[in-house]
Amino acid sequence: MGKILVTGGAGYVGAHACKALSRAGHTPITFDNYSTGWRDAVRFGPAEEGDLMDRARLDEVFAAHAPDAVMHFAALSQVGESVREPGRYWLENVTGAVNLAEAAVAAGCGRFIFSSTCATYGDQDGVVLDEETPQRPENPYGASKRAIEEILRDFEAAHGLRHVIFRYFNVAGADPEGEVGEQHEPETHLIPLMLDAIDGKRDALTVFGTDYDTPDGTCIRDYVHVCDLADAHVLGYGWLDKGGPSRAFNLGTGHGYSVREVIEHSRRVTNRSVPVVEGARRAGDAVRLVSGSERAKAELGWTPARSSLDRMIEDAWHWHQTGRFER
Repeated sequence: MGKILVTGGAGYVGAHACKALSRAGHTPITFDNYSTGWRDAVRFGPAEEGDLMDRARLDEVFAAHAPDAVMHFAALSQVGESVREPGRYWLENVTGAVNLAEAAVAAGCGRFIFSSTCATYGDQDGVVLDEETPQRPENPYGASKRAIEEILRDFEAAHGLRHVIFRYFNVAGADPEGEVGEQHEPETHLIPLMLDAIDGKRDALTVFGTDYDTPDGTCIRDYVHVCDLADAHVLGYGWLDKGGPSRAFNLGTGHGYSVREVIEHSRRVTNRSVPVVEGARRAGDAVRLVSGSERAKAELGWTPARSSLDRMIEDAWHWHQTGRFER
């Protein structure tokens, strides 16, 4: 069984990936600076505190643990913020990834699983996005992720660093056993914001943009359960461990839901009303992002088994009512 260095392992997706790795018999080693992650979420393996901008600290951690692979989740990830602060996103996301790749190569760790995003495709309405779709990011967040994909290809050519790139769509849900879940400060994701509004923790959910060219005027996204996403990362490690070539995989369901549809499903699942106010569009938001994920299903054997919208909302609602990380 492998030892995997998980950057951002105290965050939402990273913590779920650590649980999936541990359950599969691997040892996840969390590397996190806890700027947005939660110490309470680190419960499935050892942890090392540090920052990706600190190359010396990375070298220490690689020397201490000799991981077989890297699973890289740590990044700045808010689209709107990236539009306002592009320099910060280019500096921290790209430089951090370069430091991590260089430290991995120096330590003889030749496998790298990268958390990328559908935002690398940009806004291509009417197209089901697959891995061959041209990448045209429309915001600095997506552009920084695409740049890291290119960096990994260069590192493979120069140093033999094999990699799996996962471009995933909107992540939702929570661990059904309630050990970890989704919690951000500030919260920016649709479903937890909506659950806060349902529960009276905020006055209302703001719908950003009601004049998109969609059936109900709100933007459309493909949602994937965080546990399905975590399972894909375990499969990605297995792909590289068995000698598989570097590969990019989309992770989604192939079905999109508008914001208004998500609100209606949440109302039914929770049996509560959703207070809503309408706001202007946010800079950098695409109209429609829907995934074609046939490659992951065919080559990795991945199945998004929990990714029905109702199941994702149910699991998120359970965590919302029973789970909480503390600083």
